[in-house]
Amino acid sequence: MKKAYEGLQENVRKLKTPKIDVWANKYPDKTYTINIETPEFTCICPKTGLPDFAMIRIQYSPAKWCMELKSFKEYLIFYRNIGIFHEHVINKMLEDLVAACKPRWAQITGEFNARGGIRTVVSASYGVKCKV
Repeated sequence: MKKAYEGLQENVRKLKTPKIDVWANKYPDKTYTINIETPEFTCICPKTGLPDFAMIRIQYSPAKWCMELKSFKEYLIFYRNIGIFHEHVINKMLEDLVAACKPRWAQITGEFNARGGIRTVVSASYGVKCKV
């Protein structure tokens, strides 16, 4: 039996998102962590067309580049009208962050508001998190 949402995410990895700008890290010899949180993330459920809301938490250890936050805010706003599953949006964000910044390691967690009594938390990571 075919599900109503089958095929809706076939091209999610090819989604053309806004560019995440970076700036040069002046401490590439140091291992440190940058934490970014935004409680205002929204996207659209691809099955129901209803809005999904989430807290997005990012941790990463920069090497040569740090993420520029204004461009990242524009990147997040892009998703407001995009139908995308929670699992896919977090993994897409991780791929885009890694492509832009090339960090030592990164982790992104999305804590999506409950819908129908079910709360979803999705985490994706890249590299090995170092203990500092």
